[in-house]
Amino acid sequence: MSNYLILGANSFSGSRFIGSLLDLGHNVVALGRSPQLAKPLRIYEESSMLIFEQFSMDEKLESLRSFKQVEKCEYVVNFAAQSMVSQSWDSPQDWYQTNIVDFSKLIADLNKKVEFKKFIQFTTPEVYGNTEGWIKESFDFSPSTPYAISRAASDFHLRALFENQQFPVIFTRAANVFGPGQPLYRIVPKIFMSGLMREKLELHGGGKSVRSFIEMEDVSDALMRIVERGIVGDTYHISTNQLLSVSQLVEKCAEMLDVSPADLVEMGPERPGKDQAYKLDSSKLREELDWSDTVSIEDGLAQTLNWVQDNYEELLTFPREYRHRK
Repeated sequence: MSNYLILGANSFSGSRFIGSLLDLGHNVVALGRSPQLAKPLRIYEESSMLIFEQFSMDEKLESLRSFKQVEKCEYVVNFAAQSMVSQSWDSPQDWYQTNIVDFSKLIADLNKKVEFKKFIQFTTPEVYGNTEGWIKESFDFSPSTPYAISRAASDFHLRALFENQQFPVIFTRAANVFGPGQPLYRIVPKIFMSGLMREKLELHGGGKSVRSFIEMEDVSDALMRIVERGIVGDTYHISTNQLLSVSQLVEKCAEMLDVSPADLVEMGPERPGKDQAYKLDSSKLREELDWSDTVSIEDGLAQTLNWVQDNYEELLTFPREYRHRK
C-alpha cells in the first residue's frame, strides 16, 4: 500500500488511474479543478481510501482541508493541464497561464511542502509535432499549436528542476487514450453517440491523420510500472504498435453500430496546426519495464460502445462539445 497524490483527478486519464489505484489497495488524495465527476463519467466507486478535494492550480496548498494527508503522499501523478488543441488558438493566453504559469507556481509550492519519491508527468506527443517515422524518447520538440507549446514549456521547466534541483520527475508521453468514461467531445465516444443519435459529426481534414489508440487500462498498467521501477529523469512512451487513420477508426465504429461510415461523418476542413501523425516508439517501456498493451483496439472500442449504450439516456444530458473555462 502506498500514498498517492493525483493532480487533475477529473481528467479522463486521471479518473481512470484513480480507479486502478483503488483496485490495488492504495490510498489516494485526488485534486480536481471541478467538483468530483458524476456517474457515469466517474468509473471508480467511492472508497474510504480516497480523499477528493476541489482544488485548482492557482491556489495555495494550505487551502486544502486534507493538507496533512497531502504531506504523506509518496508519489505524485500529474494529469492536470488545460487540454484541447484546436480551441487553444482562440485564447492562447489561457493555455499559457494554466499550463505554464499556474503549473510552475504549483510545483514550487508542492516541492517546498511535500517530500515525495517520484513525480510522474503525464504529458503528450503533441510536443514533438508531426513525426515522420517512429521516434524514441527525447526533448527534440517542435510544437505546432498553443496547447503543444504550453505542454512543451512545462516539460522543459520540470527537466530544468531535475537537472538543477534534483526534482524527482519522470516524463510519460501517451498515445491517444480512450475507453469507458471518456468525455463525449472526444473522438471515440463522440462517434458512438452521434451514431446512436443518428447525427453526423464533422471529420477534420477527412480523417487522414494517423494515431495510435490505446485503452486506458493499458496506460494505467504502464504508469504503475513507471512509478514502481521507472528511473527518475527518464522519459517513457506509452503506445501501441498499431496505427489507424481517423477515417479507419470511423469505419471500425460504423461496423459495430451496423451503419455506413457515410452515415456517421461529414468531411470538414483541417484544423490549424494539426499534425499528420504521432508515432511513439514504446520499446523502452516494453524492454526495461516488461510492459505490453493487452487490450486490442476492437476490444477497447467494444467496451466503450457497451458503456455508451448502458448509460445512453444519462449521457444525453452531458455536453458533447468542449466548453472552455479560464
